[in-house]
Amino acid sequence: MSAALEIRITLAGAERVVAAGTTAGEALGADGRSVIAARINGELRDLAAEVADGDVVEPVAIDSSDGRAILRHSTAHVMAQAVQEIFPEARLGIGPPVENGFYYDFDVREPFTPDDLKRIEKRMREIVKQGQTFRRRPVGDDEAREELAAEPYKLELIGLKGGAADAADGANVEVGGGQLTIYDNLDPKSGELCWKDLCRGPHLPSTRVIPAFKLMRSGGAYWRGSEKNPQLQRIYGTAWESREKQDEYLKFLEEAEKRDHRKLGAELDLFSFPDELGSGLPVFHPKGGIIRRVMEDYSRRRHEEAGYSFVNTPHITKENLYKISGHLDWYADGMFPPMELEGARYYLKPMNCPMHNLIFRSRGRSYRELPLRLFEFGTVYRYEKSGVVHGLTRVRGLTQDDAHIYCTQEQMRDELKSLLRFVLDLLRDYGLDDFYLELSTKDPVKYVGSDEVWEEATETLREVAESENLELVLDPGGAAFYGPKISVQARDAIGRTWQMSTIQLDFNLPELFELEYQAADGTRKRPVKIHRALFGSIERFFGVLVEHYAGAFPPWLAPVQVVGIPIADAHVPYLQDVAKRLREHGVRVEVDESDDRMQKKIRNAQKAKVPYMLLAGDDDVAAGAVSFRYRNGEQKNGVPIDEAINEIVDAVRRRIQV
Repeated sequence: MSAALEIRITLAGAERVVAAGTTAGEALGADGRSVIAARINGELRDLAAEVADGDVVEPVAIDSSDGRAILRHSTAHVMAQAVQEIFPEARLGIGPPVENGFYYDFDVREPFTPDDLKRIEKRMREIVKQGQTFRRRPVGDDEAREELAAEPYKLELIGLKGGAADAADGANVEVGGGQLTIYDNLDPKSGELCWKDLCRGPHLPSTRVIPAFKLMRSGGAYWRGSEKNPQLQRIYGTAWESREKQDEYLKFLEEAEKRDHRKLGAELDLFSFPDELGSGLPVFHPKGGIIRRVMEDYSRRRHEEAGYSFVNTPHITKENLYKISGHLDWYADGMFPPMELEGARYYLKPMNCPMHNLIFRSRGRSYRELPLRLFEFGTVYRYEKSGVVHGLTRVRGLTQDDAHIYCTQEQMRDELKSLLRFVLDLLRDYGLDDFYLELSTKDPVKYVGSDEVWEEATETLREVAESENLELVLDPGGAAFYGPKISVQARDAIGRTWQMSTIQLDFNLPELFELEYQAADGTRKRPVKIHRALFGSIERFFGVLVEHYAGAFPPWLAPVQVVGIPIADAHVPYLQDVAKRLREHGVRVEVDESDDRMQKKIRNAQKAKVPYMLLAGDDDVAAGAVSFRYRNGEQKNGVPIDEAINEIVDAVRRRIQV
């Protein structure tokens, strides 16, 4: 081999000599099925990309996170091709990979129907079987405009190439690189062009590599996420590295659907969303109100034990408060429009923290009062876009279990550590115990304060987060404008991740509000402020718990903890006496005196997911006992009343699941 034709690359940590013109796929010995792309010098590239001297080349497996994203984006191209073949008038939006799948937006005359999705999926399978190849082709801006002259949304993206991050969610998969590229889908036999799309790539070598996919649903979506733009039709799909993985995912979706808190909320009569109130404004029914009260009462008790002081603040305020805090500069889009009253403008509060600053500032403060821990179940209002409002987990009116801790800089680290431990312990009490932590850092544009202050706050939070020995994931640019934050990410019973508690370290709002305390040496100093929401919002946490428990709450949270079921009407008084004794222990108990037969009463209690059923017939009455039936169908007969009461009371006290 001539030296002039040799290049040196690093592969699997070792240097290798290969011929000039070698592709990444050849260097990796990739089969194009298990290894479907390459990472060259940290950048994802097609297997067909040629390697250069000094390149570091790594394989990208189809079952890796990057590999799945490439698989899903390639499948989105196949779907878009099928749509335009069946609906030639369809104009293309964008089609990025997303968690567990992909979507593509189209401008079409009529919304897609379920039958349309079947036709599209059938054509996709034909394209996959055909084995069309994906070919990358760099183009200039003018050339791209000429080729895509019939695609107005693509032309708009070309015009936004320099600001792809602001173009639309997912737009960076098309115009996020420094150079525009088009991917052609080519006939494997003739090499003729079958379809093309503006895209930065990379893609699979061939459509035949797509192992498993399924179209899921369609719906409306505004172009670039703005209600001012045309509404397009979005088709969602999923794609996986094997049929087995896809089957697992579809079964997971079935289980998630069974746990949908909106469905269970109606079935269990917990809450509703009356049209008369408006989108994202729930009402809690009596049973839901019981659960919510128990959640709040337990949280209050734990906060009292931890030395918090309870405060209350109004729901509206003059606008100047949010001018001082910076919310009107950085958060106005998330606030409801102002109200005019007596020559002043008032806002519904989106946050409690500025009002807590006023409480701190209401009189002189001494270092002896610090840390000062203020706590409020404060209702706030946020103008969420209609497209993101979702049951209880994304609402417009929400109650935060909001705490703000004011402390000295010397107290800061210890306070944060104990606070994080308090948060994790309390979440465990509600039945969530699988966590990791996320550290959100400064948005490079939306922030107040100096870089030095942000760096100190961020490093302090990092140190605190690492002290819990939990996995720590970075969220670059995800912080609020006033300070970095730790968020507790909790996995539920079926493995989904939910953002729960947040802890934010803030040096900036005390400065903006000119908060001070008198130090031990008599000087005036700024306190450090820690923002903390444990539930996040009670509504969202409620929805998460409904799904985590599939509506079958542990006894301490269940709205009805025990149902007495008489074998015959003659046994009702006996069970009423048992119920009276249970109520003396604070147990929420009902006796079913309806005309239904016993088996129907049992089915009703199971459908309502009541933890305990106490049955009584002649033998039970004679023995001073009950038949103890559990939610899962197990039953113990002839249990003495005292023993039954003790078991129930003990389960409630220990907050265990049954």
